[in-house]
Amino acid sequence: MTTDLAPNCAQCPVPAWLESLRRAHRFLVSQSLYAVVLSSLLACAIYAGRVFRAHSWSTYDGLVWNLLLAWVPYVCSMWIAYLHHRHPRRWWYLVLPCALWLVFFPNAPYLVTDLWHLRERPPIPMWYDIGLFVTFAWTGCFLAIVSLRSMQTVVKTFLGQAVSWIFVSGILAMSGFGIYLGRFLRWNSWDLIFHPRSVLLDVAAWLIHPRSHLQTFGFSFLFAAILLVCYLTFTSLQHNEQV
Repeated sequence: MTTDLAPNCAQCPVPAWLESLRRAHRFLVSQSLYAVVLSSLLACAIYAGRVFRAHSWSTYDGLVWNLLLAWVPYVCSMWIAYLHHRHPRRWWYLVLPCALWLVFFPNAPYLVTDLWHLRERPPIPMWYDIGLFVTFAWTGCFLAIVSLRSMQTVVKTFLGQAVSWIFVSGILAMSGFGIYLGRFLRWNSWDLIFHPRSVLLDVAAWLIHPRSHLQTFGFSFLFAAILLVCYLTFTSLQHNEQV
């Protein structure tokens, strides 16, 4: 008769550092970090290829800057999700990161409007630049969608499902208008902090004389609708995976 001295691996204690690593990994997966990093690296790699071939950094360097700004609301949403996980009942911990997220959120989908600058610029073929712009635009939308999804989850825990969808609709509507302010009026997110009066005057003119700003309404509605459909597509795919 022999005795099995091999330990039962199912009952072996997991080292604390390994369990912490697993929790961090699960959190990063829930925030789609690996996917947005991969998408961002692809965009930067295509841009680096263009720089290498054209021997110039400056042609589309604004894409990289706008991508960095698009990461700001995403990082803020991760910060919020982490604080909410650690301190689920202390909503006041979320005030500062939520304010930053709200101010910078339009920078993520704003990357789509950089297609405005697309034109043939030898020696780089047009098809390469199309791939460049589409990758940056997609990455910006992806960052916006993942960020907003994380924020909706937090809102849902405090205020419920219905209010969370009202929140999403309101944010996307404001985002469409924010993109307009950035593209046509050249306002930046930090102008809300350093030049709030000037920004609010432009917004007030839009509200007081709506018939004189039909392009503003059209542009804002168009991009809000595009973002909403992208968001619904993304969330429906997530829902199907969980069923």
